[in-house]
Amino acid sequence: MTTARRGVKTLEQIALEKLRLRLTKRFHKACADYGLIADGDHILIGLSGGKDSLLLTELLGRRSQIYKPRFRVTALHVRVKERAYVSDLSYLQRFCDEAHVPLVVRDTEIGPAPQDKRPSSATGNECFLCAWYRRKALFDTAQELGCNKIAFGHHKDDIVETLLMNQVFQGAFATMPPLLQLEKMPLQIIRPLCLIEEEDIKRYAAMSGYASQKQLCPFEHVSSRAKVKGLVAQLRELNPEAVDSIYNSMTNIKTDYLPKS
Repeated sequence: MTTARRGVKTLEQIALEKLRLRLTKRFHKACADYGLIADGDHILIGLSGGKDSLLLTELLGRRSQIYKPRFRVTALHVRVKERAYVSDLSYLQRFCDEAHVPLVVRDTEIGPAPQDKRPSSATGNECFLCAWYRRKALFDTAQELGCNKIAFGHHKDDIVETLLMNQVFQGAFATMPPLLQLEKMPLQIIRPLCLIEEEDIKRYAAMSGYASQKQLCPFEHVSSRAKVKGLVAQLRELNPEAVDSIYNSMTNIKTDYLPKS
């Protein structure tokens, strides 16, 4: 790569700045449209170490440095004893330091499934248990630290995939909302990346030099979500704007042209 003259930006630097601006605008739009951040909030970020949660930490950390609204952010990295994730804690610590976000690490292990929440399939059970105990650690830590919100790095593709999964497997028109008030505890779930597509996050992570975890979930490529992700890729071949169309359909429901309940 040719070295740029002092004060002259390379094409790569210009492309990165444009992409960062694009992501930041969509992040701010999501926060404004769905009322995700308010004065006095203490937000706990679920930091897995993947590209999505790293971007979420970067954007929320940068936003917390702006005067209005005033809110605090803390990142939580949960390690599950039975899963072979290899997270570079020193990297996560450096990343959080640069983002001005305190980092907390918690260890947990997978126990038996709660009596009233036992998935049927073996693969579903493995995924369910891992997610359930990770979330339990998040909820417990949020209450311990006095957080009123938990932020997840779910992006637009995740939300569309969940919508399709609920339609195909549950017969329900439902997904992960940008803002969700929990019923049993005074916590809200927020998803500030809900208007950002996964491909943009992949590009930004590569251009910014995000480090990735060394070993991924052993069930990642055999789960129902992985199959639905493949379905979404096929839909994009039919229509490059398929994800936007499906996302927008959730607020464009023609009830007169649907069966009556």
